[in-house]
Formats: sequence, C-alpha cells, structure tokens
Amino acid sequence: MKDWRLEHFRGLQALARTGLHFCKDEYDRERYEAIERIASELLAAGAGADPAELRAEWSREGGYVTPKVEVRGAVFRPADGKVLLVRETMDGLWTLPGGWADVNDSPSGAVRKEIEQESGFRVRVVKLAALYDRNAHGHTPSLHHSWKAFFLCEIEGGEARGSYETDGVDFFDPDDLPPMSIGRCTPQQVMRMRQHFLRPGIATDFD
Repeated sequence: MKDWRLEHFRGLQALARTGLHFCKDEYDRERYEAIERIASELLAAGAGADPAELRAEWSREGGYVTPKVEVRGAVFRPADGKVLLVRETMDGLWTLPGGWADVNDSPSGAVRKEIEQESGFRVRVVKLAALYDRNAHGHTPSLHHSWKAFFLCEIEGGEARGSYETDGVDFFDPDDLPPMSIGRCTPQQVMRMRQHFLRPGIATDFD
C-alpha cells in the first residue's frame, strides 16, 4: 500500500474519532461512525487486515486524536564510540532502545525507563537530539501517526540483560550495524545520533 493512501486513511480515522468525541447529535454520531467504518474497510482491503480489528485498535483513541509519541535513547560508549542496540523479539531485528511514552511519563523519564527495561542499563539523559515526524524518515508503514523523540544518554549503572521485548543487548560500530528494525529506528538516524555524540553543541534536529 502506498504511503499516501495510509495517510488518508489515518486522517479520516482521526477526523471520525475526534468528531465522535465532540458531537452532541445522534445523527452526527452515526455519520462519524460510518466514516470510521468506511476508512477501516478501505484500509483492510489494501492491507489484508480485518476491519473489525482495525476499528477495535482505533477505538482505544479517546478525545482529540493527536500523534503518538515514541522515545529512543542513543547511548555511545566513550571508549570506542560504539552504540547500544537491543534486538526485538517481535521481528528479530535491532534498534536503539525505546518505545511509546506512557501517560504521566516525562519525556526523559520515559526514555530512561525504556532503556533500563530493554537493555538493563540505567542512564542519565543528556540531550534531546531530535524530534522527527515518523512519516518523513523512511520508516515502514504504521497504522498510527507518531513523532519520534531521540535522546542522547550516558550509562550510570546496571548491566546488559534482555527482557520480554528484547532477546539481545550489545554495542556496535555505527559503521557496521546489524539488520535494523526500520519501523523503530533507521541506520541513518543512528549515524545522525553519532554526530550529536561527537559534537554535543549542535542544535536539536526537528521536522
């Protein structure tokens, strides 16, 4: 499925879900429900998915629909400049540790928690290096529109261990990365984080 079609379906779903939150009239509610149903059927037809499952996923969004926020932590080992990556059990591919930010998390608190959960290391957050629109950086298609916040971090303690989400933790030369989980993090983003590590004074990237 082409990305522009996915963007249109996400846009329709967001309009429908936001309309359902604010509407007072039962006839408007029926119209918004119909828009969401049609969007799910069109998306399912192109992606080989179940429309009911898509609507169930969308129904978890309440209130005014906004982009989801994902955090990623870039940890470089000062001695050799290697970067910390974790291997996801879901696809067997590698990524900077991170995930969705939870309600009541601060941005830095979210990335610290994700890094410790996925890699075993406790870190100090040094810098917000980048805030990217997921749509603009070559990631695989996603049902949700999201922004990705990349932080530079330094290890303060802990030791390497996996989790129920990760089955590998290691440090890699950024010029020789393992197969990457492109939906989560691209090799280009790792290389950009290395530039921030080597030149900490450069400005935060943003879309």
